[in-house]
Amino acid sequence: MAGIWSAAAWCEVTRRGDDVTPVLETSRLLLRPVTLDDAPAAQALFAHWDIVRYLRDIVPWPYPADGTYTFYRDVLFPNMEAGKSLGWAVIERASGQFAGLLELCPHDDEDNRGFWIGLPFQQKGYVTEAVTATTDYAFDVLGMTKLRLNNAAANIGSHRIKEKAGATLVEITEGEFVAGTLPKEIWELTPDAWRASPMKRAAPNPSYILR
Repeated sequence: MAGIWSAAAWCEVTRRGDDVTPVLETSRLLLRPVTLDDAPAAQALFAHWDIVRYLRDIVPWPYPADGTYTFYRDVLFPNMEAGKSLGWAVIERASGQFAGLLELCPHDDEDNRGFWIGLPFQQKGYVTEAVTATTDYAFDVLGMTKLRLNNAAANIGSHRIKEKAGATLVEITEGEFVAGTLPKEIWELTPDAWRASPMKRAAPNPSYILR
């Protein structure tokens, strides 16, 4: 575990089960399990074209007024309860504001991670912090042997995050997104490539704590 996880933290994760969403902290963010109480703040941030256009076309557009509440209730929470995914609300620690969502799907053969950050919280490096903490968790605690990651090729920000994390672009195909049929990039990230990556090497050590 490379000195990141304390014995007490490891025992707590083991006791609860690997597929329970833990609380992670970075220098500026609190990553905690998402709750239904987050739906109003998430709805206000999410229902913007610049947020949804490169997401999969299962996201309705125009986005309905109850879209986030319905997604949390009918899709995200059942998946979390079934152990299919871990869902983190990304909270800005300085303000206590909800900033976005990151979901890790350890058992998905096609795409293991998805995230979005609201427009007021972009260009602050928050995605890098959240991805660093949760990628460490995926490899160091869950013992995943690789992450398979997707994005629309036009989503330059998501492309760069994967490059900085050490992922390898393995295929370009087509995907169905809210914006239409677009080229889709498929990446793979291994633990060794992650630990040698610019993103991981730039992170404080330890980069986060678990509680």
